[in-house]
Amino acid sequence: MDIAFVITLFILGVIGSFISGMIGIGGSVINYPMLLYLPPLVGVMSLTAHEVAGIGAIQVFFATISGVWAYRKSGFLHKNLIIYMGSSIFISSITGSYFSYLISEKGMNYIYGVLALIAVIFMFTSKKKQEDMANGEMTFNKWLASSLAFVIGGVSGILGAGGAFILVPIMLSILKIPTRTAIASSLAITFISSIGTVIGKVGTGQVLFVPASVLIIASLLASPLGAHLGQKVNAKFLQWLLALFILATALKIWIGIV
Repeated sequence: MDIAFVITLFILGVIGSFISGMIGIGGSVINYPMLLYLPPLVGVMSLTAHEVAGIGAIQVFFATISGVWAYRKSGFLHKNLIIYMGSSIFISSITGSYFSYLISEKGMNYIYGVLALIAVIFMFTSKKKQEDMANGEMTFNKWLASSLAFVIGGVSGILGAGGAFILVPIMLSILKIPTRTAIASSLAITFISSIGTVIGKVGTGQVLFVPASVLIIASLLASPLGAHLGQKVNAKFLQWLLALFILATALKIWIGIV
C-alpha cells in the first residue's frame, strides 16, 4: 500500500465522514461506491467489495461515535427510539456481517443497489412533519420500529454499513419521526449496529486494518464538523440532500451492475 493510496483513502474518508455527520448517516452510502470505484480511476490500488465492506464497517463505527458526541447536547437524541431500534439492529447486524463472506461481490452490489433505490423512494415520498416537536411529546410504534430495525441490521451488516442510509428514510416516512430527531437518533442507532457489524467482519477476517485506520482518522476529524453544521442547516434541506446523495449512489451502483 503506497502513499498515493493512503492519501486517496484519507481524502475520500474526509468527504464521506463530513457528509455523513451533516445528514446523520454512518457514511457507507457515500464511501461504498467511492472506495469501490474511485481509487482505480486515479491509478492507485483497488479494493474488492468485501474489502470495502470490511473497512467501511470500521469507519462507520468511529464516524458515528464522533457524530453522536457532537449531538449529545442538541436535545434531538430520542432515548426510547434508540433503545428499541438499537437493541434489535445490534442482534441482526452481527448475523448479517458474519455470513456476508458467503455472498459474491456482484450479490453485494445487487443488495446495495436495491436498498439505495428503496431509500430514495421513501425519501421522495415522505410527508412533511412538524420539526419543533419536543422529544418527550413524540410517539412511535415500538414494535414496528424494532421489526424494521431488525431487517435493516441484517442487510446492512452484509454491506458493512450501519444502515442509516435506509434507516433515516424509514424513520421519516413510516415511523413519522421529525427530521432532526431522525438524523441525530439514527447516528446512535447506527453506532450500535456498527458494533455488531464490526464483530462479524473482524471475526471472519474481512477487515484490512491499515486502510481502516486511515478512514478512522478521517472520520474522527470530519464527522463532528459535519454534525455541527447539520444542526444549523434547514431540516428540509438536509432531507433532500440525503435523498440526492442516495439517488446518485443508486444510479452509480446499477450502472456498474448492468
